Order: sequence, then structure tokens, then C-alpha cells
Amino acid sequence: MNQGKLVFAQLMQHLPLTTFRRCVVRYRGERKVQSFSCLDQFLSMAFAQLTFRESLRDIEACLRAQHTKLYHLGIRSTVARNTLANANAVRDWRIYADFAQSLIGIARPLYLDEPFGVDLQDTVYALDTTTIDLCLSVFPWAPFQSTKAAVKLHTLLDLRGNIPTFIHISDGKMHEVNILDQLVPEPGAFYIMDRGFTDFMRLYRLHAGGSFFVIRGKSNLKVQRRYSHAVDRSTGVICDQTVMFTGFYALKDFEEPLRRIRFKDVESGKTLIFLTNNFALPALTITELYRCRWQVELFFKWIKQHLRIKSFFGTSENAVKTQIWIAVSVYVLVAIVKKRLDLSASLYEILQILSLTMFERAPLNQLLARIVAAENPSESDKQLFLFD
Repeated sequence: MNQGKLVFAQLMQHLPLTTFRRCVVRYRGERKVQSFSCLDQFLSMAFAQLTFRESLRDIEACLRAQHTKLYHLGIRSTVARNTLANANAVRDWRIYADFAQSLIGIARPLYLDEPFGVDLQDTVYALDTTTIDLCLSVFPWAPFQSTKAAVKLHTLLDLRGNIPTFIHISDGKMHEVNILDQLVPEPGAFYIMDRGFTDFMRLYRLHAGGSFFVIRGKSNLKVQRRYSHAVDRSTGVICDQTVMFTGFYALKDFEEPLRRIRFKDVESGKTLIFLTNNFALPALTITELYRCRWQVELFFKWIKQHLRIKSFFGTSENAVKTQIWIAVSVYVLVAIVKKRLDLSASLYEILQILSLTMFERAPLNQLLARIVAAENPSESDKQLFLFD
């Protein structure tokens, strides 16, 4: 299978190219383009993500050293640093944003049955924001503080497979709670959030849309207890109460009763307060759902460490957003390939192998299957050692 094709070409075979061309036409991405197409741009940037290139000059040097293989990689034009820089700066970043969303639409059904730590059939999302620091003099379009620039990555993560379903890129001044205005509530789904998203008018919009939320409560929240439910304190749950807001503005924004759960974490010794509009699930399940919110933090840490979104190849807003969306596309593409080839290796292990084998011609499924085989050597291997 795929014998003779380069590993990079085999990986890119999983891209829906018809959808990509539609995205290009939608935003007129190849208007007045003579040779370096949007697909060439995407493949060059994807190559940079997969092989951990650090700069445009680095990309140019690596691809020119393998210029006889560019056609087999799927790149039909010579990759020059200035050409790639101009493409990133000029071509509409929404091409790659829409394409990433189409890849997400392919990936999510593949992970529908993926466990995530809580025995629950409903869809569970973790919502959070991460900040990528920038230099204010180089990125003046992304103000954050008086002497610092930044972009914020607002992400809604599907905990089944850790697939990002919604991403919004903003400058550093946009508060994370404002992203709730852009979410369309999914009836029956759970949204897990930290205290930074406390805005009861926006939370009531989720409630009115038939969604459930679990949010960390603030210590100074003014509520009145209406009813106390029986709890098993040996599980760490201190109390499970039905409450109403007593503060004027909070009660005006959220007039319905809420459920307040106090929980003591044995490992850290901290007492946590959770608010939710779901009264059906056990209190311990609610606390476990919030614990799973940590997956979005791991997602941010993972993409910052293993994808190129901390050092940018361009300084314009369009170039930065293009690079981030292509990085997200690469992440989701590897997740799709992992599921389609039924690989048990982690995304980190797959990326490490791919970074060193882009120009090999080994079948992709056999190459990545070797990871597991290497970790589980056969018991029949009777290697003798000269020294014990």
C-alpha cells in the first residue's frame, strides 16, 4: 500500500483537496497568482510544522536541498523565502481557517466513541484561552499591555479525542469571557469552564439554549441555600445544594436556581466550589467533569511545544493567523491519520517519527506501527549479554 510514495505525500493523501480548492475559490486566494499556488503554500507550511523548521530561510534551505523530490511531495513550484513570505502576508487567512474547520468535521466522528475519563454519553467541551506573547514593536496590531503585545487563542475542545471544535484568534486585549458571545449553544452538551468565564448573563444564554455548564465558583459569590442534597463525604464532596443568587445584578442576569457543589481535593488540600445548571448527574461526576477540563490546558501546552506557533514566520496579522490555522490543520490531520490507521501510539510519538521520515518511501501504516512494536519486544527474543 502506497509503496514508492514519500511519507509526506502519503500523509497529505488524507487531505480533502476538493474542499481545499473550494476554500481557495471562496476567498479568491489565487487571484493574480502565476506559479506558487495556495496548495503549495499550505504544503510548505505543513512541512515546516512537521519537521520543526524555525524560519522561512530554514524552510527554503531544506526544500531546495531536496528540490528533485518536491514534485513527489506534491509541491509544484520552487519554494523561495520571499515568495512564501508574501503568500503568508497577502493570501486570506480565512482559506486555512475554513479548511481547518472542515478537517475538524472529519475528525470528530472518528472519535465519537473515544473515552475521556467520565462515563457519560453526552458531548463534553472544555473552554479556555491561552496567550502567546509577542513583541509590541514588531506586532503593533496585537496590543496587550503598555509594553507588550500578544495574541489570544480561544479554544473549545471536544474532550473525546481532544479535537478543537472552535478556535478564535484575537489580540491580547480581548477578555476571554467575550468568547461566549460567539458560541452557539449545543442542546444537551456540557461546557466546562474556569472562573474567568463567570458572566451570568452569558451563562444564562447557554442555559436557555438547552446546554449544561460546569464552572468554578468564586469565593465571594452571594447565594441563598434553598435545599441540601445528601452526599457521601468520603468521596471528597462536602455539600451539594440548590441555591439562588441574592446579589442584585447576578439575580437579574440568572433568575433560575443553580446547583452549588463544594469539593475538597485530597491531593492538593484545596476546597473547590462548582456551579452547574445540571441537577441530574451525581455530585462526584460533576467534579470529575471539571477535572477533565485540564485536557484543554494540556492541549495548549502540547501545541506550543510541538507545533510552530510561538515563533512566527511573518509579522503581519494575516501571516500570524495563517500560521496558527495551518498548525491546527496539521494537528487535526495527524489525529485523523492516527484513527484511520488504527494506531495506538500518541500524537507526540507519531510527530516525532514523521519529523525524521518525510523523505522516506516506507508505507505509512508500517512505519508508524513500528513505534508500538519497538516498545513491546517479543518475549521470544533471547538476546544474550556478555556482562550482567
